[in-house]
Amino acid sequence: MPAYHSIFLQDQDVRVIGNIALLPLRTRTRGPAYVLPAAPPGTSDLDIDPDSESYDALDEVLSLFRANTFFRNFEIKGPADRLLIYGILFVSECLGKIGKAMGSREAEKALLNTALDQFAIPGDASFPLNQAFEAPRDRQDAETLRQYLSQVRQELAMRLLARVYAVVVELYKKEIYGQVAITES
Repeated sequence: MPAYHSIFLQDQDVRVIGNIALLPLRTRTRGPAYVLPAAPPGTSDLDIDPDSESYDALDEVLSLFRANTFFRNFEIKGPADRLLIYGILFVSECLGKIGKAMGSREAEKALLNTALDQFAIPGDASFPLNQAFEAPRDRQDAETLRQYLSQVRQELAMRLLARVYAVVVELYKKEIYGQVAITES
């Protein structure tokens, strides 16, 4: 079974720096990304339909994270796949920063620090996937890419926190309500 590729591969009017697509994002974080409209009223940010105009590459990263981490090989089919790979690697890094007994405030601080930390971009000697990513052609493109990836990192960190701690809250509610039901009967 092949890995899952980005649904944004067929988008034609997307700016590309190096060979990473700068796709529109549904974000409140400042940066160079075109901002998509907010999710429709009554729709949870945790499960936006891929056919919605509000669905973005970060929703895709979070929904495909688990499935794509099980594949040893990933055939890159275009610039949107490179953004998907970058996002999956960042989510993996973030999950490693969240401790098992870490509260939501501590996790938020840890992930925002991770998102805002100095990071390498394609072309930098310390960037881990230089063989699959092209460097920006000049300093201006490099700075735009750095700002875009910073925007991606910040938004992904916040969405990941919302998912992780929404699940924890739901499990906690089930556990509490389960105990309440047992003690009341």
